Formats: sequence, structure tokens, C-alpha cells
Amino acid sequence: MDHQLEARELLNRLMPSTGTSVRVGITGVPGVGKSTFVETLGCQLVEAGHRVAVLAVDPTSVRSGGSILGDKTRMERLSKLDGAFIRPSPTAGTLGGVASKTRETMLLCEAAGYDVVLVETVGVGQSEVTVAGMTDFFLVLMLAGAGDELQGIKRGLMEVADALVVNKADGDNTLPARRAASTYRSALHLLHPPDQGWSPPVLTCSGLTGDGVAEVWATVEAYRKHQGEAWNTRRREQLTDWMWSLVDEELRRRARASGADLEARVTAGEIGPTWAADALLDRLDS
Repeated sequence: MDHQLEARELLNRLMPSTGTSVRVGITGVPGVGKSTFVETLGCQLVEAGHRVAVLAVDPTSVRSGGSILGDKTRMERLSKLDGAFIRPSPTAGTLGGVASKTRETMLLCEAAGYDVVLVETVGVGQSEVTVAGMTDFFLVLMLAGAGDELQGIKRGLMEVADALVVNKADGDNTLPARRAASTYRSALHLLHPPDQGWSPPVLTCSGLTGDGVAEVWATVEAYRKHQGEAWNTRRREQLTDWMWSLVDEELRRRARASGADLEARVTAGEIGPTWAADALLDRLDS
């Protein structure tokens, strides 16, 4: 436990040096080209004078418990740049497409002088709205020609998206990508009423060729300007949410440690789950 206490003290000391970066969450279904897009965007940002940290999350096998963690290999060009840092992390059972210590890692990167933090999520589905609660801008990558485009509209995911980007808009796929963008644009009008102030744009780009990627970053900058003071307000709210998530995590850990005997009795059919839950809560209160 000593190393956990030291880590908390370190983060507490670093807090005054954090909060200066632009945090962008990037999600999308597997195969949408997240890593290629992130590498191209990261290279363009470094060339423009930014220092870029990429926090890439790999899925953990439910059988072996292992992860490939191959993002440094997939982002070979970006990994060689002095102004870039890539850190792959396993989900290790954490829901939401992010690793358990993503927030802490973002703060460390900011304190180290990285002014752009890109969080590339696993791409597992609607639960990935978690990343929207820890970043400034939530970008959803989509594909064209993968069936009915409207099947890609997940209400919970789209409602928190700050922009939608149809990737792989190159070669023979350029026209289908534009058609898909038009379809998504019409659908988003229903999910984002105009009175919310920001209408998430739908863009097309190619992470492979780099076409349109600069426009995606220009959208992030436009959003930051549009938000004004609300940008900082959102950051403060995220800190509060982080505090309560840590409380929930620790309470769950303590409950499991204290309720092993009750769990065994429930498994054996000696007592019911509701009775065991009440008994456990009473035990934690005492």
C-alpha cells in the first residue's frame, strides 16, 4: 500500500502543473482506423509545434488476462518523433473502453509538458461514453459501406459526441464516405437540438493519406473557442466526478473483502442476495 500512498502524494503535488492540455477522446468500432488516424493527427500536431501524448487502450483477453499492447508498433512514424509519447494500457476488465488509471496518466503527461493528450479507446460499443467524461472533446470515428449507416447510430454514444468523422474517405471509398456523412448529419439533427449551442459537425477524412485530418483538429479548436468559460467549468465537474468514482471503487473493494463469507452463503443457497446485501451494508456501517 505504500506505493499507492506515494502515487497519491505525487499526483497531489503535480495538480498545479496540470489542466493546460487539450484532451481529446477518440472512439470507434474496431477496424475503423483509429490507430492510423491518431498517428496521422499526432504527426501533424507535432510538426505544428505541439507536444502530443497518446494514451492507447488495448482490450484484455477474458481468458488469458493478457493484452497485445502493440500501439507503438502500429504508430511507427509517430513513435519516432521527439515531441510524441505513446503509452499503451490494458483495459484489465475496466468498462468504458479506457484503462483504470487513464485520468492519472493524463495528469502526468500534462505535468510533463504535453499540451495535447489523445485518448484512443478500445472501440467496444456504447459503454465508451465513459471517455467523454474525462476529456474536453469527444470524437467518434465511423465507417462507410459497412451496412446500413443508421445502424451505427447509438443514441447514448451520439448524444455525447462533439464531432463525427467518417474515416477512410480515400480512393473508391471517397464518394460512399460523403454519402454516409450526409446520412449521419441528418440523424444528428434529431439527437442534438439547435438550442444546445453546438451542433456536432460530420466530417470526412483519410487517416491513411492525411486528407481532411487538419480540418478535424480545426474543429477541436473551434469547439474550444465556442465553449469559452464552459471549457473550464467542464474540467471542474470532471474532477468532482473523478472523486466520486474513486469513492465508488474503494467502497466496492472494501465490500468484496468484507463480504466473502456472505457471498459463499449466497452461492450455497443458504441465504438470498437481498438479505446478504443488507447484512453487508450493516457490517460496513458498524
